[in-house]
Amino acid sequence: MRRSLSARLRGFLRGLSSRFSSSLTRRIVVLNLGGLVALLLGFLYLNQFREGLIDARVQSLQTQAEIIAAAVAASATVDTDSITIDPEKLLQLAPGESYALSDDSTPSLEFSINPEKVGPVLRRLASPTNTRARIFDRDGYLLLDSHSLTTRSNILRFDLPPVAQDEKGSLLERAWSKLKGMIWRSDLPLYEENGLDNGKSYPEVNHALGGGEQSIVRVNAKGETIVSIAAPIQRFRVVRGALLLSTQGDDIDKIIASERWAIVRIFLVSAIIMFLLSLFIAGTIAEPIRHLAEAADRVRRGTKFRREIPDFTDRSDEIGHLSGALRDMTKALYDRMDAIESFAADVAHELKNPLTSLRSAVETLPIAKKPETQQRLLAVIQHDVKRLDRLISDISDASRLDAELARADMDLVDLESILQTVIAMANQMNAESPVHIGLTVASGYYDEARKAGFRVLGHDSRLGQVFNNLIDNARSFSRAGARVRVHLRAAKLAADHGHWREGFEITVDDDGPGIPADAFERIFERFYTDRPSQGFGQNSGLGLSISRQIIEAHGGRIFARNRVGPSFKEGEPPPVLGARLTIWLPRA
Repeated sequence: MRRSLSARLRGFLRGLSSRFSSSLTRRIVVLNLGGLVALLLGFLYLNQFREGLIDARVQSLQTQAEIIAAAVAASATVDTDSITIDPEKLLQLAPGESYALSDDSTPSLEFSINPEKVGPVLRRLASPTNTRARIFDRDGYLLLDSHSLTTRSNILRFDLPPVAQDEKGSLLERAWSKLKGMIWRSDLPLYEENGLDNGKSYPEVNHALGGGEQSIVRVNAKGETIVSIAAPIQRFRVVRGALLLSTQGDDIDKIIASERWAIVRIFLVSAIIMFLLSLFIAGTIAEPIRHLAEAADRVRRGTKFRREIPDFTDRSDEIGHLSGALRDMTKALYDRMDAIESFAADVAHELKNPLTSLRSAVETLPIAKKPETQQRLLAVIQHDVKRLDRLISDISDASRLDAELARADMDLVDLESILQTVIAMANQMNAESPVHIGLTVASGYYDEARKAGFRVLGHDSRLGQVFNNLIDNARSFSRAGARVRVHLRAAKLAADHGHWREGFEITVDDDGPGIPADAFERIFERFYTDRPSQGFGQNSGLGLSISRQIIEAHGGRIFARNRVGPSFKEGEPPPVLGARLTIWLPRA
């Protein structure tokens, strides 16, 4: 059990470390947690709650001071405006022993407030509020301190403890106090105990002895907030003394600390949730991107095995689109590599045949004795040189085609105008040819296309090259007196998911022998030629291959079929009337 738990823990840590190896994952986590930390620091640094708590405490102390001062003035003042206490007897008291008033005429101190009457009132009113109450007479001398009252409200005498030489506290306390001072720096005055010194050293007590109320907020040496307020004790508008109420050292700071700790707890829970959500987001973004990058790098290195790009196309977000684009790009790259390899092999094969024939003729020419043989060999050499020239020209055109189509911008071109120009030039240049070329443009179906023009996006020169190749090819297979018919009409092409694409169809019909049933696709292969009536090497076999390449670059299709007539005998195949090459181009 322990091994399984440890193994799971190690697996979890390995997975976590692998995720954190991605800089994108680290950025997502840091940015999310950074915003949360900034929010926490803002909450902790803002003093709105602290200031509101201090204001509420000042108002509470002011109300308490007024009540206690009124109670003391009503019940604890001396009718003769003074009471007598013998200071010699007060000094002779043992620790914990109370002092009883006497009527002896020994030297004494006179007070304007009776401490014996003040004690019970002070205990009952100040103790439940957890505040410190001190009463000063009208001369500023301390009479009573709630910290020095017994349960029976007697005034006690205690020996002062020895003064500590070092009260800096532990290292942790000093460090925490220093940290609080740095983070929550305060410009409040420092609170210091004056012991038995005259109470007039406190500005608020001095102000209260003058008949007014005053509150002051201070901080002690530990950085704790002390709120104090002084109110006059007066009877018949005569000030008999002053009451000083102050909060305990940690009274306000405990409340603030508890609120801050509550915020910290909320932050910790939020940080854990944010961390897990960041890991989840990173797992759905950074991990797929890392896999895609690694796969693309493997493709770039070109290992002997073809690497597949991970398939995330089931995701309907940018990662899925990126995966699909990379897969399509990689497939196109592999297809291009295959095409280049195949093209290079075909070129080598096609160039090898005339070179072999040329070498054989050149080697035989010096040993030929008869003039007829020499002339025949020279004719072979001339034919092979022309064939090589034609092959190199067509190969050069085919190799430049992809780059030219990719670099050049497509424009709106009118198919009817291009066909009219190509056919007119073909008829003019071959005026003595027994084969005539005609153009018909369909009307009726999609008749509005002719009004708007048979416009497509494309390269007019390359489309003219395709039409010229098809017309020359049809003319070369037609007998004398026949016609090559070119037909243009608007047509729809079935697309994926039952949709139809609008476009235009161009057909080129001839009256030749037709195409063998097994060669409908082969005629578009490079260097394929099947012309029994013509001499060997008269054609390079690249014309239809280049035409398909151009049409597919325009988003269209080209295919070949035979035109057939009605069958006159049952069981016999219908007669072939000629070949038909069809081109479909999408409408602009």
